[in-house]
Amino acid sequence: MEAIRVESIAKSFGKVQALNQASISIEQGELFFLLGSSGCGKTTLLRCIAGLETPDSGRILFGDRDVTSVPTHKREAAMVFQSYALWPHMSVGENIAFGLEERKIDPDEIDERVNEALSTVHLDGYADRQIDQLSGGQQQRVALARALVVRPACLLLDEPLSNLDAKLRTEMREEIRRIVKDNGLTAAYVTHDQEEALSMADRIAIIDQGHIEQVGTPEDIYRNPLSAHVASFVGKTNLLEAEVTRLVWDDDDDHLSVRVACPAGRFEGRITRRNWRPADGEKVFLSIRPEAFHPYHGGVPVNRLTGHVEDRTYLGGFVQYSIRGDGGHLWHVTDMNPHQMREIGEPVILSVDPSDVVILQS
Repeated sequence: MEAIRVESIAKSFGKVQALNQASISIEQGELFFLLGSSGCGKTTLLRCIAGLETPDSGRILFGDRDVTSVPTHKREAAMVFQSYALWPHMSVGENIAFGLEERKIDPDEIDERVNEALSTVHLDGYADRQIDQLSGGQQQRVALARALVVRPACLLLDEPLSNLDAKLRTEMREEIRRIVKDNGLTAAYVTHDQEEALSMADRIAIIDQGHIEQVGTPEDIYRNPLSAHVASFVGKTNLLEAEVTRLVWDDDDDHLSVRVACPAGRFEGRITRRNWRPADGEKVFLSIRPEAFHPYHGGVPVNRLTGHVEDRTYLGGFVQYSIRGDGGHLWHVTDMNPHQMREIGEPVILSVDPSDVVILQS
């Protein structure tokens, strides 16, 4: 399998700029996610990689090969679509064999490779089944087998789980990751589902309005967002406008902290963007994840939330609270593994560690 490199791709449809100097590198054997809201350009980028769209500028490389102008069928890239795109008049085996027949592969080898692909997706013995006899999850597996049977240089997946119910989506997440890793595939996967991306990806590219906004591992994207958009798009967060009051440099651990003030209180946190040093009085955002709060046990009055419970939602392993702070701001707080729920109207005093407060450019 080959690495994929996208260099400064631009693509417009009329007056709409779908991609604007987008660049990514996907390592060999990596499951790489393109994540963003509808219309951000993620599917256009995937279609450019597949050869289904031609970029206006920039180039695409598979390994050392420049494939920017290479036709789709010569790129050795296989695509799995949201709709599965299976032929209902063909059996499972015939659907999977189609790409091999087009390549004039020997019939005996076709049979061997179809059975091998069915085994890979755990559908042994299904070759003679009709498509309408399969569940949604089984149809998705057939679509994967059809892509795998041609032994592609890379696997491209365009929201392949969006038509499945919640339980099947969870099962197929694990299955797709297993298939990619067991076969050493290089895979690019488009989704707008943050949970899907966080649970499956080796790395994620966040796309917004045709720009690559941030690339990193799921943990890095979640813990160290570089912008307010990334912080609020990937998972839930409390995002507040604030003003810088002081920079604090710790010589012992070579660490910079930023203190800010806002109507909700005073907070100290960290910055994630390199080479940015906010000035005193500068307007910024602070981002605090709901699960970062814990009971206040005294100490300095920064990073402290006082208020009362306005609403709550019990979800088994955790409770989501809406806390109305004394300054009037509504906070979202998650209590993991709760043994006792707080009552509506109950006063609360919570705090958050400075490492869980991210200061972002406004």
